[in-house]
Amino acid sequence: MKATLQALHADITTLDVDAIVNAANTSLLGGGGVDGAIHRAAGEELTRECMGLDGCETGQAKMTQGYRLKARHVIHTVGPVWHGGTHGEPELLRACYENSLRLAAKNGLKSIAFPCISTGVYRFPPDQAAQIAVQTVREFLAVPSLIERVIFCCFGRDDLTRYQTLLA
Repeated sequence: MKATLQALHADITTLDVDAIVNAANTSLLGGGGVDGAIHRAAGEELTRECMGLDGCETGQAKMTQGYRLKARHVIHTVGPVWHGGTHGEPELLRACYENSLRLAAKNGLKSIAFPCISTGVYRFPPDQAAQIAVQTVREFLAVPSLIERVIFCCFGRDDLTRYQTLLA
């Protein structure tokens, strides 16, 4: 069965999926933006579990329970900070998506939702980030896995339009 890819304008903390992806910082202990929103919605149990994970390197991914979220799991990935694109940022962003999907597939998850990784305070250009996200997910799903549904969860209307255009 071919996986479905869709773009939604929504609050990622409200989605009923097997896993939501958290655009985390290296400490995994919460922060601003989507990271802070996920930690607040999941509750202090999430932060406690993250304390035992010993952080996460940029481009890597680690999984926790979802606690008070509708999502059963949270996959934490650390996106790159944009420094002009000459410091491996595109490759690191691609690794965020690949490693998150690999972790989901390894754990038998069927549905996953991604935020727009690195496009907020990390300043990755949104058009380039969306192209990397969609291309990486499509390439990963070209090899059969249990993943049936991938959502690109957009907080803003501009991001939604960007993803809808790429998915059309």
